[in-house]
Amino acid sequence: MGCQEELLVERVCEIYQKLSKLESLKPSKAVNMLFTQLVLTCMPPIPIDVNKLPKHVQDMRSKLIKLCGEAEGLLETHFSSLLGSFENPLHHLNIFPYYSNYLKLSLLEFTLLSKHFTHNSIPNKIAFVGSGPLPLTSIVLASFHLTKATFHNYDIDPSANSNAYCLVTSDPDLSKRMFFHTTDIMNVTSGLRDFEVVFLAALVGMDKEDKVKVIDHLAKHMAPGALLMLRSAHGARAFLYPIVDPCNDLHGFEVLSVFHPSDEVINSVIVARKFSTPVDSSLDQGGLATTPPPATMMQIPCKCCEIEAFNPINHNHMIDELALEEKI
Repeated sequence: MGCQEELLVERVCEIYQKLSKLESLKPSKAVNMLFTQLVLTCMPPIPIDVNKLPKHVQDMRSKLIKLCGEAEGLLETHFSSLLGSFENPLHHLNIFPYYSNYLKLSLLEFTLLSKHFTHNSIPNKIAFVGSGPLPLTSIVLASFHLTKATFHNYDIDPSANSNAYCLVTSDPDLSKRMFFHTTDIMNVTSGLRDFEVVFLAALVGMDKEDKVKVIDHLAKHMAPGALLMLRSAHGARAFLYPIVDPCNDLHGFEVLSVFHPSDEVINSVIVARKFSTPVDSSLDQGGLATTPPPATMMQIPCKCCEIEAFNPINHNHMIDELALEEKI
């Protein structure tokens, strides 16, 4: 590691030690201060590959991501309950400290979705997996971008769905277009075929194995041609959220775009389309089949190139476009 990377890891480890000693991760002055320090430490575009770090640092990162997930859930629950105390909760969303980030992220995701959705149309039925107690992505998309679409929000926690439902029940429009399902997405099978677009929250599957299991389940049951919108992390931001590897984790999908913001929007965005034709699962990382594929299978080597591109949210960011060549 270079000096910059060593200083980053040292600082992240220091913050992790302080966070791990807290009795509670509920919003408080101490919790807010430490997570603010962590985010500011990880925001700069430091070219670090967390997968190449020493094992003890990778173990720390896994634990830190779980702490971040727990704290994020508690923060959202706190503000969802607070918003629910208003007569019209949706009129007060700006009290959530990261609401502006969700506005930017949702605009970015809508722009990508519009670029890749087929037939120059817009989707009518969308699923969000891991919507939580404060489903801001669904709310923002439904309110400003996809104003005719229905949103089906899936979360395993009944209290999260109860809080989320209270936010939209007083709105005459969203109360008719937002639905909440309390279930493990791994138990949803044929129902996934109804959706033209599925969003997968960053904290669904907080370790690699669980994340890939969810993606494989979606690949098995989503409709052919449907879009999958995933959130990942890049560089130092991977200390905050799990990474989805577009070249190795998305079997059954054609990867269309990978966007790495470099502003205050933390999550990277991956857009993928479920293949209409089965893809050989025996492909190795280099795109070569270990056994001869049937004639109907496609071999998909993954080529990644970084380019600068127009930013729909008027902030600088780097975009990785994944050009996937199909070989019959």
